[in-house]
Amino acid sequence: MRTHFDPHLTDPLAAVRNLGILAHVDAGKTTLTERMLYATGSTHKRGEVHDGTTVTDFDPQERDRGITIFAAAVSCAWDGHRINLIDTPGHVDFADEVERSLRVLDGAVAVFDAVAGVEPQSESVWRQADRHAVPRIAFVNKLDRAGADLDTAVASIRARLHPAPLVVQLPIGTEDGFTGVVDLLRMRALIWAEGDDTAQEGPVPADLREEADRRRRALEEAVAELHPGALDEFCARSALSARTLAAALRDLTHSGDGVVVLCGSAYRNRGIEPLLDAVVAYLPSPLDVPAVRGTHDGVPQERSADPAAPLAALVFKVNATPTGRLTYLRVYSGTIGKGDAVMDAGARRTERIGRILRVQADRRTPLERAVAGDIVAVVGLKSARAGSTLCAPEAPLVLEPPGVADPVVSVAVEARKGVDTDRLAAALGRLAEEDPSLVVRTDPETGQTVLSGMGELHLEVAVETLRRTHGLDVNVGRPRVAHRETVVRGVSGLVFRHVKQDGGAGQFAHVVLDVEPMDPVDPTGSGPAGGGEGGGDGGGGFEFRSAVVGGRVPREYVRAVEAGCRDALADGPLGGHPVTGLRVTLTDGATHVKDSSDTAFRTAGRLALREALRACAMVLLEPVAEVTVTVPEDAVGSVLGDLAARRGRVTGSAVRAGSAVVGATVPLAELFGYATRLRSRTQGRGTFTARPTGYAPVPASAPVTGSAPVSGSTR
Repeated sequence: MRTHFDPHLTDPLAAVRNLGILAHVDAGKTTLTERMLYATGSTHKRGEVHDGTTVTDFDPQERDRGITIFAAAVSCAWDGHRINLIDTPGHVDFADEVERSLRVLDGAVAVFDAVAGVEPQSESVWRQADRHAVPRIAFVNKLDRAGADLDTAVASIRARLHPAPLVVQLPIGTEDGFTGVVDLLRMRALIWAEGDDTAQEGPVPADLREEADRRRRALEEAVAELHPGALDEFCARSALSARTLAAALRDLTHSGDGVVVLCGSAYRNRGIEPLLDAVVAYLPSPLDVPAVRGTHDGVPQERSADPAAPLAALVFKVNATPTGRLTYLRVYSGTIGKGDAVMDAGARRTERIGRILRVQADRRTPLERAVAGDIVAVVGLKSARAGSTLCAPEAPLVLEPPGVADPVVSVAVEARKGVDTDRLAAALGRLAEEDPSLVVRTDPETGQTVLSGMGELHLEVAVETLRRTHGLDVNVGRPRVAHRETVVRGVSGLVFRHVKQDGGAGQFAHVVLDVEPMDPVDPTGSGPAGGGEGGGDGGGGFEFRSAVVGGRVPREYVRAVEAGCRDALADGPLGGHPVTGLRVTLTDGATHVKDSSDTAFRTAGRLALREALRACAMVLLEPVAEVTVTVPEDAVGSVLGDLAARRGRVTGSAVRAGSAVVGATVPLAELFGYATRLRSRTQGRGTFTARPTGYAPVPASAPVTGSAPVSGSTR
């Protein structure tokens, strides 16, 4: 078992791998993480999700629900390399946790179910990794299940994710008879005997030799098509050596032009050692990724992964524990030591590091220092939040923080006992500090405290945390979705004059606006009005243009008009919801020598757009989700009827491994309580996943749940 970490490597950074485990819920991420820890000797007993004994799912709610909710960091050693690993959530409600993790990772292992292939959340996390340019390798898990098929899973990767899958293994045996793999690079067989945790190496079985040769040839041809160096050798020798093939696979992984595909069964501990070898061989070290980019006073700067360079670190997670506040960070450059003074570049505040910890989920090991490439937790910081940059006080730098998605579901919360009101406010503030995708606000009209999040489960977990961790008894209102408003038919040439004279310098601004929809919107509600992955703005957001000629409105006043228009987008005319999906063009205007100012034109822009929106044809938008329902074939009719009653639009269906898989687009508001209804209709055999995909018009006949102030602006 290769678990020795050699501190005398030429460059220790070359022996570091920072990677995440990404997948759809229930694809086996946490089990795979457990087996990797076990194979590397970091643990001496294999934890099981169903027993609640895993290292990374240590939170009581994770163990009760059997899913990963919070990203957990662990560390292990393999073949002289230090592997810092983050087990990320698979449920769509916790996509922001994945986003923050991906921001600080150098590579990832994407896990796919050998029966289901690419599932909706698999696709979502893959796109998230694309945005961060994180190199990945793929692991097709659960090959021991009935209906498992490596080729079908690989075909779904090629069709839905569009990388070039480069399969480097051939399974030995199928379904329950899966016993090992053929390594196509070294043309050897790895067999795991029942009850044996390590593979026995041997020759390729005779009955698989021809198939292995064919797949090795196909792998060489695929690599030669993508890699110029491999192509030269292939043309000269009509074959590729194992060394050339391995080097080319590493290059293609780093560039994103290909994804190495391995297979196995994490639950039965088969395929773990080859996967660890692939992590070391193909995924990048901190030295292999581009220098981190930041700014100082608006000037772009770069910091390389050099322990001797000035410190630059990014906070990606904050966790309040009974023993203190833990701040998780990735060190990109420089060295951080116990007792060092560091600057929070965003807050422009200097703080001192109390302790540095190597985190093993809920266990911690003290460190004296952390260097570039490390992922650690520190104690002692008070102001740092997720997204904060920590840097050397003498060399300030601000790194780009992880993006935070707008919440789509809100509930009103209140303390059941009046004496707990202040405690509730403090607890909610701590929740929002730990999870930036949770937003807490007070409704100005009702005075209610409103908690907004990414989904029903997200809010359930937050409320349960209030009860368990903070000991608060709370009342919770019905979930309400965040609606939007958009323009269906615009107006042209709206003239607005803002004149105010009450002694002294007055205000004068004259503007002429055209308002039009950015994208066509179907007012019947039969299709989405736009929006990106994770529930973006319906209709594509907001665009402002100026068509003023002759300098009739100076450039600085044009910017003020745009700012005023953005102010007006906060409250639409239909119900006070945010307005999105429109284009505003400033076509003309006039100024006054003395009374025109930025303030006057900003006010004019705000009032003019509000008047224009009242004159436009508007439509209310609601968030919609892409739903995938897996049910027994005999329950399909009942499920389709229920989806239709929930205003769902079926987009496709297929039969897979004896079950029917139905895809549909359903309004998010109609999915509250759907899990319970689905279980009752299928005798507990049905499952579903939902992924927000944008916004769609609300049909005139549909009830608008939560259109009161609670569902208005979530910012």
